Amino acid sequence: MVNTKWRNQTSITEFVLLGFRSFQELKTPLFLLFLVIYIVTMAGNVLIIALILTDKNLHTPMYFLGNLSCLETCYTSTILPRMLASLLTRDRTISIAGCLVQYYFFGCLAGSECYLLAAMSYDRYLAICKPLHYTMMMNAVSWMSGFMIITIVTCLMSQLHFCGPNEINHFLCDFTPVIKLSCTDTSLITLVTFILSSIYTLPLFLLTLASYICIISTILRIPSTTGRRKAFSTCSSHLIVVTIYYGTLIIVYMFPDTDTLRDLNKVFSLFYTVLTPLVNPLIYSLRNKEVKVALRKVISNVWSL
Repeated sequence: MVNTKWRNQTSITEFVLLGFRSFQELKTPLFLLFLVIYIVTMAGNVLIIALILTDKNLHTPMYFLGNLSCLETCYTSTILPRMLASLLTRDRTISIAGCLVQYYFFGCLAGSECYLLAAMSYDRYLAICKPLHYTMMMNAVSWMSGFMIITIVTCLMSQLHFCGPNEINHFLCDFTPVIKLSCTDTSLITLVTFILSSIYTLPLFLLTLASYICIISTILRIPSTTGRRKAFSTCSSHLIVVTIYYGTLIIVYMFPDTDTLRDLNKVFSLFYTVLTPLVNPLIYSLRNKEVKVALRKVISNVWSL
């Protein structure tokens, strides 16, 4: 519905990202914490990308992990630099155009990660039956689908008019807190977003869930304890990442938006925006046997210089 009480007010040109205003006294510790997280995240994911590019033996077995590291590098860079700047300078303003640009890239990369995680889950399922032959196609679909979906939503958001309060109670420009500030009718964009989410995101989640149900069911039928442990170790890291990512997404976007849960939702949002890109290279790629061999080779070459 149109917010008539704001109809005669002057249009605003910028938003204010409130961020973690409840922790004003912890701004310096938070800045240092997020700075370390950003540095470690970038270093870990860039290291994985560099290893895959320089070692031809990793080109085939690491097709998904290379794409995931590239995605996480871009993903975390859409959020953390802006958050760090706000904590350091105390300037929390962002233009409407800048807000939409941040949401666009955040949404594109988050959607692409859903596709990539689903493809990786299906890859784990098919690995026990036959080699995966569609890896390049799945990687391309993962990136393109995420960008196509969010382009439609962002175009609709750019048509909204903002003339009332300009404070976004979040540390990033997310869909719900932004459209709440609009003084024009948001029923169309809400309906379109719901339909797109139902068509694209829900099937991905169900595919990921079904893949792991089949995987766990197969593992439980293995007669030996050693065999079960070895089989589960091949997918445990990916299962951890998927659980963190989808678990926190469901809490943030499916639970009702109440004053009680709002600050808690910001904390949960950190899990899929900050924690997931951090843990991927630590518990996923760097535990891979081929990556360890390539890393030792690089270190030995550097040490011998």
